[in-house]
Amino acid sequence: MGRTVTKTVLVSGASGFIGSHVADGLVEQGYRVRAMTRNPAEYTGAGEPVSGDVGDPASLRAAFQGVDAAYYLVHSLDSDDFEQRDAQAARNFAEAAAAAHAERIIYLGGLGPDGRRLSPHLRSRREVEKILQAGPVPVTVLRAAVVIGHGNISWEMTRELAGRLPIMVTPRWVRTRTQPIALPDAVRYLIGVLEPAEARGRVYEIGGPEVLRYLDMLQRAAAVMGKRLPNLTVPLLTPRLSSAWLRFVTDVDLATARNLVDSMATEVVVRDRSITSLLPGPTIGYDEAVRLALASQQRHDQVRPGR
Repeated sequence: MGRTVTKTVLVSGASGFIGSHVADGLVEQGYRVRAMTRNPAEYTGAGEPVSGDVGDPASLRAAFQGVDAAYYLVHSLDSDDFEQRDAQAARNFAEAAAAAHAERIIYLGGLGPDGRRLSPHLRSRREVEKILQAGPVPVTVLRAAVVIGHGNISWEMTRELAGRLPIMVTPRWVRTRTQPIALPDAVRYLIGVLEPAEARGRVYEIGGPEVLRYLDMLQRAAAVMGKRLPNLTVPLLTPRLSSAWLRFVTDVDLATARNLVDSMATEVVVRDRSITSLLPGPTIGYDEAVRLALASQQRHDQVRPGR
């Protein structure tokens, strides 16, 4: 791998969906991982658990001790005031990274066109990006749409809709185009930008090989599950009614459903493919990504306590 010294890498959100897989991959590649979590005593994943909360600057100072690089993989999407929370958390993280003289921050943000009106969710992701970049520590940003994998909120919502409904009565946003990416590909890119000097301070867009409408994602997920999912689009189904409908049909809480629906009217498609020059290789198609996510869910359910 070309490394002579083992780097110490802090992974914030290590018990979360993306963070847990990034921590696994980093440990497999020989990095010393500090897995930051608010509940280290309960942490069972890869790396050394360390107490830390992006809302608590003192805890971050302790978590960053001896850290060479850090991943910022947290958000507050389930809160009504998530924009303010995420902005302050990013300031805290950037200041702690600077105080520790970290050499790099890696941030997973959201796809979306610059210079146009973004949803509060996507606007918050872009604001966090700018706050991190304003500090002295170089930031490598990866912008993604939906990451297809067990545990991702947007994917779980898709899976539940595809699996539970005999027919879809949908709002207009199901025809918005997006470019989902399989979890293994997202993790490969996140880990792959850690070492290259040319990735310092860069922004990359990442996605899978297919551009799909949300409706295509739902119907193809249903097909992988062996189901058909007819659709009737109702143009007057407002964002507020859409989020209430999602809350009724799926396990997503109302605040998260509302924030996700607001984002689904914005097209999120990869325009800059420079990541493929830095980290070449094929990416996983949508149907295979769905199969991998369903298999991961099945394994998780089989080992769940009480099963």
